[in-house]
Amino acid sequence: MNTVIEKISKFGVVPVVVIEESKDAAPLAKALVEGGLPCAEVTFRTDAAEDAIKIMTSEYPDMFVGAGTVLTVEQVDRAIAAGAKFIVSPGFDPEIVDYCLSREIPVFPGCITPSEVAQAVKRGLKVVKFFPAEQFGGVATIKAMAAPYVGLKFMPTGGIHAKNLESYLSCDKIIACGGSWMVKGDFIKAGKFEEIRVMTEEAVKLVEEIRKK
Repeated sequence: MNTVIEKISKFGVVPVVVIEESKDAAPLAKALVEGGLPCAEVTFRTDAAEDAIKIMTSEYPDMFVGAGTVLTVEQVDRAIAAGAKFIVSPGFDPEIVDYCLSREIPVFPGCITPSEVAQAVKRGLKVVKFFPAEQFGGVATIKAMAAPYVGLKFMPTGGIHAKNLESYLSCDKIIACGGSWMVKGDFIKAGKFEEIRVMTEEAVKLVEEIRKK
């Protein structure tokens, strides 16, 4: 788990990807790798997700791929079998969290209330997802919730983009942010992978500039 947290923290941004057709997985992975961000959270919202993870991890073995929007333990098994290195769920589901922990699978459950955070801390989790971030108060809420839970850090997702990324990454309670602005769904569908590569490069540069301040 610590190794996974270190990798995600190093990236600063985790592209949250929705892939409708598995044929888009390889060119998307190529664009992310060449853009300097060999990382992705592939959401299990589509039927193509499982195959997409298989393709991305087989064709780009060094790419760090996780599964997002995981809602059942059955999806956990499918995601890990496909090559996912970590699991992300939108909310705190005790069954999913306990299942992952019992199998030493890195998991980042969504927590937006102190009660959910308390359950995560009770289970020894060091990082949780905060979703949907902007709709639930953003950085201000994260800081307020982090105060009583000193050792816990967050990975916010939802409404985060290039213009507000600095406000999040400037907070020492945040290890990285999930975002989809560099991997827009309509760009993927239209095959605009060069545009995705360019936007990924810009995101990487932005993270570097923010962290230099």
